[in-house]
Amino acid sequence: MNGVERPTEDSGGRVLLRSVRPYGTGEPVDLLAENGKIAAIGEGLDVEADEVVHAEGGVALPGFVDLHTHLREPGREDAETVESGSVAAALGGYTAVFAMANTDPVADNAIVVEHVRRRGTEVGLVDVHPVGAVTAGLGGTKLAEIGAMARSDAAVRVFSDDGHCVDDPLLMRRALEYTGAFGGVVAQHAQDPRLTPDAQAHEGGNAARLGLAGWPAPAEESVVARDCMLAGHTGGRLHVCHVSSAGTADFLRWWRSRQVRGGVSAEVTPHHLLLTDELLETYDPLYKVNPPLRTDDDVRSLREALASGVIDCVATDHAPHAEQDKDCEWSAARPGMLGLQTALSVLVRSMVRPGLLDWRGVARVLSEAPARIAGLADQGRPLEVGEPANIALVDPESEWTVHGTELAGTAVNTPFEGMVLPARVFATISRGRVTALGGKVEARGGRS
Repeated sequence: MNGVERPTEDSGGRVLLRSVRPYGTGEPVDLLAENGKIAAIGEGLDVEADEVVHAEGGVALPGFVDLHTHLREPGREDAETVESGSVAAALGGYTAVFAMANTDPVADNAIVVEHVRRRGTEVGLVDVHPVGAVTAGLGGTKLAEIGAMARSDAAVRVFSDDGHCVDDPLLMRRALEYTGAFGGVVAQHAQDPRLTPDAQAHEGGNAARLGLAGWPAPAEESVVARDCMLAGHTGGRLHVCHVSSAGTADFLRWWRSRQVRGGVSAEVTPHHLLLTDELLETYDPLYKVNPPLRTDDDVRSLREALASGVIDCVATDHAPHAEQDKDCEWSAARPGMLGLQTALSVLVRSMVRPGLLDWRGVARVLSEAPARIAGLADQGRPLEVGEPANIALVDPESEWTVHGTELAGTAVNTPFEGMVLPARVFATISRGRVTALGGKVEARGGRS
């Protein structure tokens, strides 16, 4: 892959991708984007274009959609902003992200969610969709202004107290009923707080040996079971955030076999597909995350569940932190990891290289399924003429070494520091515009 040509004459807002392989299959073809749509696909297209990207057989996929991103704005701009997070997303192949509600102030009202949406539009690199809080102030005692956020200019459809569990079953029932009335989704951080006081690591031999308070898998599994039953009872839509245990995957497999009313979907993070609690031996806070890294058996089960469709999609849980919140002793460090720029590569290493997913499977879990869950009509669409030109172009043969200081944004807390990963996003096209190319942001601002 050798870059881009920009003719001096205006060619009508066209971007031409030379020698791409849609979904990694077949012979390379050219793909033309014009006016935000895919205008033509074929061999040796003879057209003028504003930009010509030479892909040399790179894999073209629908632009990625992340249901679970922490952009920290408003309130913790020292860790991330909508702009820096949008840059990271574009460089990672994303064309839409969902910004979680645990900001300061909390995104529990129309004013805050409209601010986040507006900032995303101003930056103009990806579609930024704010996630509204389920409960006021993430306090878990009363519902937030769900209706007002849904009716606002931000048109919120996904609601979550992520970072906190909606552990009151009556509140969770009401949230499912309320959001179900307008097709919304409740995304649950499944963690029974009564089973995880001061939890620091997966409850098991490693935590006991290291003297860290345990985070037992049943604290996740029991909440998932309860909420699936509530979704079935109410007909509401439940999305399970960051599945981390084999037991949760087993329950979801059984639940789906029952074909009950209501909708249940689930995500897994890249780090839970690759890393285990054995890394905690060094007490390095880079590996502290919630839910925690678990065992080899859990990782194998999560990979199998993702491959089979029991888990629908991959979501990054991209969680940047300021230096003082990670460069400290384990107990004081905040949980969370960067993920937007490494997600594709980790997925290739954990799922594609072992033969669990092909490139169409990658499109399913990074693009199509998350767009479907969130109800995005213009994302995760097929790479066909007439469809929106939201495209991630991947160099499948490249290898790169991860260094937090070289990633976008001010935070550096990647758990993949120093790791050599396969494949990398070479270019991102969002609504027909090249937003990232060759590791650099190409365009921003002016989105509608």
